[in-house]
Amino acid sequence: MFVIVGERINTSRERVLEAVEKRDAGYIQDDVRRQEEAGATYIDVNAGTQVSSEMEDLEWLLNTIQDAVSIPLCIDSADPEVIRGALDIVQKPPMINSISLEQNRFEPMLDFLKDRECRAVALCMSDKGMPKSSDEVIERAGRLIEGLEGIGMERDHIYVDPLIQPISTDVSKGVMAMESVRGIMGQYPGVHTICGLSNVSFGLPERRIINRSFLPLLMTAGLDAAILDPLDNTIMTILKTTWMLLGNDPYCMEYIKAVRAGKIVSGQ
Repeated sequence: MFVIVGERINTSRERVLEAVEKRDAGYIQDDVRRQEEAGATYIDVNAGTQVSSEMEDLEWLLNTIQDAVSIPLCIDSADPEVIRGALDIVQKPPMINSISLEQNRFEPMLDFLKDRECRAVALCMSDKGMPKSSDEVIERAGRLIEGLEGIGMERDHIYVDPLIQPISTDVSKGVMAMESVRGIMGQYPGVHTICGLSNVSFGLPERRIINRSFLPLLMTAGLDAAILDPLDNTIMTILKTTWMLLGNDPYCMEYIKAVRAGKIVSGQ
């Protein structure tokens, strides 16, 4: 199954921030219900733009969302202590976004992820900054996987994020991402790869067409999870169709069900 992490509940989005500040549960719950209906596997929850109130806002969001959907949540924060607090609130085993090789995150995250029932996004970031080649991404991925397996996490619960970088700054970054995914999936069987898809189009016009074109390329390289907007009908159509064409949909049944449910957009 391709794992879809719905990205919409993020206070970097103006309407979400307004809803959080006003404690508008109706808006948040309507949005996450639609994400679940559209096919999200997890709901990403990020309240990181308001640093002074992040934990308070995140707690409200988690409780509000859990009252509305049956799928698990992805706790998204750059602060290990915020993630630690959120783990005591979630009702279902979450996805944690994220652990990285940065000194202030790696050991603290390993410490409290030990023996926790969860999945983890392993971000290929270190104190040296963004990786400069696919070989560097794969090497960092190996260290992250080794660390997580060292605390008892199953490989199937590890989602490596190769760090998609904008092609507006370097047109080779798209190819680098594909090579990174292919290398990780080839060298570490059983692990997953995930990405924030929209990063590739940062700084360019008509970003959605770039994201939509990039997704099937990454899937062909082996990507099996993505953080994206499940309410984008076109990208969901591309995802389902590509998954089928890659041989992952026996008898094309999931595709056929999606067509019958009106979830496949023909583009006509």
